[in-house]
Amino acid sequence: MSERLNADEIERYARHIVLSDIGGTGQQALKNACVLVVGAGGLGSPVLQYLAAAGVGLLGIADDDAVSLSNLQRQVIHDTNSIGQPKTASAASMIAHLNPHVRTRCHDIRLTVDNAASVLEGYDVVVDGSDNSETRYVLADAAEALKITLVTGAVSRFDGSVTVLQPWKTNGDGKRNPRYRDLFPAPPPPGLLPSCAQAGVIGALTGVIGTLQAMEVIKVITGAGEPLIGRLLLYDGLAARFTTIQYNRRDVPEID
Repeated sequence: MSERLNADEIERYARHIVLSDIGGTGQQALKNACVLVVGAGGLGSPVLQYLAAAGVGLLGIADDDAVSLSNLQRQVIHDTNSIGQPKTASAASMIAHLNPHVRTRCHDIRLTVDNAASVLEGYDVVVDGSDNSETRYVLADAAEALKITLVTGAVSRFDGSVTVLQPWKTNGDGKRNPRYRDLFPAPPPPGLLPSCAQAGVIGALTGVIGTLQAMEVIKVITGAGEPLIGRLLLYDGLAARFTTIQYNRRDVPEID
């Protein structure tokens, strides 16, 4: 158990504490929480900023890239002076200025099958802000094996999506919650899906989806509301339309 909220924190988080679904108990839970954000880019930027502002006690930042000029159109946790710096260090510096009560832990690596479990160990929630299919599957498999809640999001051009995964738990009908592979059974062939550099992405879209991811993390930690478990939230930026689709666990044998 971490230290109790001090007077400065009580004032800082006053608008949370007056919410009946959060209150002092929920805010203390946020302070006690450890959240890993994989990717300090377009999605990771608003996730990190809003979770830091919300008072999450420890934020892990996993990224092996450095800040470049072309990042700044959407990766708003970095600025022009950060160009050339590791994204983890740049993001950690911004968080320190935003909220000195939040600790950060930098993982300057790309997640792989070999290192994912050791990186995720000890975190309560993991946020997928990565930009490639390989990392998404590695992260989903590791989070499931370690029984860590995964909040995953994706963007392309003007569209985005968010869902929450807790596949080791059961729903109200007593059935197991779906897995990432129930949505996307297998990674696409290499080169099939264009990268952001190839297809483009509107900068504000990453803010919409990343902020939704941060909201889901806060709900999971505090117990407020209904997380997007078994539901995929789709956002069409050009039409200004949100759509939610339900998905279930597939009836196939599991491999231990």
